[in-house]
Amino acid sequence: MPVNSLDLHQDAAALTAQLIDLPSVSGEEKPLADAIEEALGALPHLRVLRYGNNVVARTELGRAERVVLAGHIDTVPIADNVPARRDADGLLWGCGASDMKSGVAVQLRIAATVPEPRRDLTFVFYDNEEVDADRNGLGHLARAHPDWLAGDFAVLLEPSSGRVEGGCQGTLRVELRTEGRRSHSARSWLGDNAIHRAAPILARLADYEPRRVVIDGLEYREGLNAVAVTGGVAGNVIPDACTVTVNYRYAPDLGEDAAVAHVREVFDGCGVAEFAVVDHSPAALPGLSHPAAAAFTEAVGGTPLPKFGWTDVSRFSALGVPAVNYGPGDPNFAHKVDERAEEALIHHCEARLRAWLTTP
Repeated sequence: MPVNSLDLHQDAAALTAQLIDLPSVSGEEKPLADAIEEALGALPHLRVLRYGNNVVARTELGRAERVVLAGHIDTVPIADNVPARRDADGLLWGCGASDMKSGVAVQLRIAATVPEPRRDLTFVFYDNEEVDADRNGLGHLARAHPDWLAGDFAVLLEPSSGRVEGGCQGTLRVELRTEGRRSHSARSWLGDNAIHRAAPILARLADYEPRRVVIDGLEYREGLNAVAVTGGVAGNVIPDACTVTVNYRYAPDLGEDAAVAHVREVFDGCGVAEFAVVDHSPAALPGLSHPAAAAFTEAVGGTPLPKFGWTDVSRFSALGVPAVNYGPGDPNFAHKVDERAEEALIHHCEARLRAWLTTP
């Protein structure tokens, strides 16, 4: 078997390990996209399409409903956690084990082993989810080929510990710039320190009380946090500019404009010279009352939870496709050096999805 060929006949945990061993840091997904395209192209019941490093495969059985199973193939940068390691306790360790190569493995196993599902299926494997929104492969597909993503319901196999997670938080990143006057630090009274001028911004953040919002029985917890502070010229210069980067994770009862307006209001009076939105992805309502979502939740079992974090259920919601998060990874280990997934949970999610798609 060629080095990058995927074996879709092995169990989902072993396939996850193989996917981990095929590095696919954001922007470097081509080898894995090639391998997925090759593996799916060998399955006669699927029509395979590709756009960039995004691979889509579809059944065309004429079923009354179409379900989309979607997942991103990129990971955060490797942190000395490749190749994959499986231990005696049933844990699978490695970059992407949780977020979200275990979910991708489940997608691939369903694609290979469920040739005649009760619902038509679309499998979407896309790139650049872990980076800025304008690079997101699902967004590129939505703009270039929205018909490829059409469906009655979507399941995003993001890490959710085998529980249905409804909706997602919005994520907004802004840069708040303060300005001063440069001078020699030996004559600091001739200058105006822009870093010091950022103090009211940081104080406002320290005192901020984030909301808790209940929607469809799910409690979403917000957060407003500084994630970077940049400024300074040299060790003997009073700086004339400072930028505080702030990330707002907001509940799905807010639209994009309302989220931006709220952040502006929070920092009103803090001496901000420039307010710039540098990245923004909207929230998505849980939509668990939708018949398809309710039926899926009943089929896989468990009590639904809110999704803490942004996921591409937001993009499906914008396309008019109700969607939920459901995957085998543990979100608490996403992006960590000790990232891992439970092999039993990988098998459990695959079994529940297969039963839902094949049981009359």
